[in-house]
Amino acid sequence: MAETEPLRPMTARPSGALKGEVRVPGDKSISHRALMIGAVAVGRTRIDGLLEGEDVLCTAEALRRLGVTVTRIDAATYEVSGVGVGGLAQPEQILDMGNSGTGARLLVGLIGTHPLSAHMTGDASLCRRPMMRVIEPLSQMGVRFDAQPGGRLPMLVRGARLPVPIEYRLPVASAQVKSSIILAGLNTPGATTVIEPEATRDHTELMLAHFGAHLDIRRDRDGARRITLTGQPELTARNVLVPGDPSSAAFAAVAALIVPGSDITIHNIGTNPLRVGLYQTLGEMGAEIAFENKREEAGEPVADLRVRASRLKGVEVPAERAPSMIDEYPILAVAAAFAEGSTVMHGLAELRVKESDRLTAICEGLRAIGADVREQGDTLIVTGRGGALPGGGPVVTHYDHRIAMSFLVAGLACDKGVAVDDGRAIVTSFPGFEGLMRGLGADITTAAA
Repeated sequence: MAETEPLRPMTARPSGALKGEVRVPGDKSISHRALMIGAVAVGRTRIDGLLEGEDVLCTAEALRRLGVTVTRIDAATYEVSGVGVGGLAQPEQILDMGNSGTGARLLVGLIGTHPLSAHMTGDASLCRRPMMRVIEPLSQMGVRFDAQPGGRLPMLVRGARLPVPIEYRLPVASAQVKSSIILAGLNTPGATTVIEPEATRDHTELMLAHFGAHLDIRRDRDGARRITLTGQPELTARNVLVPGDPSSAAFAAVAALIVPGSDITIHNIGTNPLRVGLYQTLGEMGAEIAFENKREEAGEPVADLRVRASRLKGVEVPAERAPSMIDEYPILAVAAAFAEGSTVMHGLAELRVKESDRLTAICEGLRAIGADVREQGDTLIVTGRGGALPGGGPVVTHYDHRIAMSFLVAGLACDKGVAVDDGRAIVTSFPGFEGLMRGLGADITTAAA
């Protein structure tokens, strides 16, 4: 849904206990990577459970424009006919990445070491997001960029004809930057190494290993994680079952925690240790969350989550946990507003450069519904009431899907409910959010056009 379309106001009203069993859409991070790695494998990769949100569909369309056949077989089931490492073709059309920072940053790496030129753009929100963090290391590999001031989209990517392997130490924890460099290393001779002082989500490494790439992963003496990829492998097509997105599951989970009497089960959720910082934090806050039926799919750990309404208490969340839950701070802040005492969240500078300035958006939204919140640099402090908030709004979402969904969840436990000014962006990551929540008993509605 285009950012230029009319606003889509939504309202969540106080709800009775949430009950039931649900499945959330496929993991967005894994969906992007399955498409891209399948595109440069040899053979046909079948992907089941692909997230059919706009972000991922933009990645699929961009790959088609690069000469890859991506076919929708059925709902959430796709087949990718790979062209092999180095086989991407010169695109005749612009690569429009929509609202997806993950898609844009990863695809720049993938195409950057191919001898082609590609124009890349996105919606107004994506064009405000920084790309220098990938431009800098990829330039060292021989990729050239003609970008907007500050290294922003739209830009022209001129692929390296003779790419050079590098060893790059990440200045800031970022799975997107790490993955962009690793994907660039696929079509680069020799060994490409990324060093990350703090571990970030490792879906790229796990999926590349699943497709047959050789990676050497070890710890340096200072504790940093060193990932080395041997370039120009022959990747072999594999079947991929995408687990449910733990970031999407977070909205239903927190709703169940703060609405009295709730008891829900969310099936088939990815539980990668580098993605479950939110659930660890909620557990420390006293949340009754059980991981049941634990298993493994395509190298990724999976489980069912049973969540019951709980009395939460404030905690201190260390900065080093941020990489494992960077997308979940908006919904954690909502949970904190209903907890007893103060929750202090450190190391949130990265929230300034998400789909919106999320740190400011969280604070503005919480104040609008009667919560006690303040910022101190890159630290967020939410002092909860231990019960219902007044509610109100409308909360300004800044075309940010996670801000919109987080405050709709808050409205389910507020005295007056919560209105948000715009829910258009929700479809980028969680198509069917409103219907899924209503199926559990949530009172969420969209204003008539």
